[in-house]
Amino acid sequence: MVAREDVVKFINEYLLIDGITDSSLNGLQVEGRARVRKIAFGVSANIELFKLAKAIGADMVVVHHGLLWGKEQALTGLFGHRVGFLLENQISLLGYHLPLDKHPVIGHNALLLKSLAAKNLRPFAVYHDQTIGFCGEITSTPLKNVAQKLVRVCGGKATILSFGPKKVRTIGMVSGGGWSMIPDGVKRGLDLFVTGSLDEPAQELCREGKINCIALGHYNSEKIGVKALMDLVQKQFNVPVEFIDIKNNI
Repeated sequence: MVAREDVVKFINEYLLIDGITDSSLNGLQVEGRARVRKIAFGVSANIELFKLAKAIGADMVVVHHGLLWGKEQALTGLFGHRVGFLLENQISLLGYHLPLDKHPVIGHNALLLKSLAAKNLRPFAVYHDQTIGFCGEITSTPLKNVAQKLVRVCGGKATILSFGPKKVRTIGMVSGGGWSMIPDGVKRGLDLFVTGSLDEPAQELCREGKINCIALGHYNSEKIGVKALMDLVQKQFNVPVEFIDIKNNI
């Protein structure tokens, strides 16, 4: 068992949340029990995740997509139901958005590039005045092979837009809904831009920019950082942890 505030303090400091401007309220969003017996980790805050967390005896849930996004909101409807479930069952909720995108050690983007054995990693792509992605270089590899490697790491399936070189060496990585930063990859002259989900303009941005794009699914592209944070917390506190995978190929 571990003190709730010790876990909150450790993650907040490790992810350097005080220095990151974000629409998400990073850190403790809903306060539950003061003592934590088990911690559940997931990508997004939702009732299905909360119910499964309760079923495994978790007193705390840590996610990438939390419930609070920089605006006041009435505790009604779906939002009120979610908050009410946590309060009723005394389950704490912690959310970490941009801090988990941009972290150089356990962030989604850095880890996805490292899974490809990329070298010379450096910050890449600006979102709301924050550099949240990474770019790097790999040994020249066929585009399909890169997609296969990433799918093995993330699960699900990849959407491939093949408008650049057949073999890729330079890669920019922005997980989640990062498709709008494809022009950042074009400006850098990258061979490949990797993200989570796409919207309609992405195809022609890639065609005009002569760049490849791989989309892994918003959810699947952001499991890796959450799992890495889970392992870090488990080692720090020697507390039982469990990743709850709410399958979502979007």
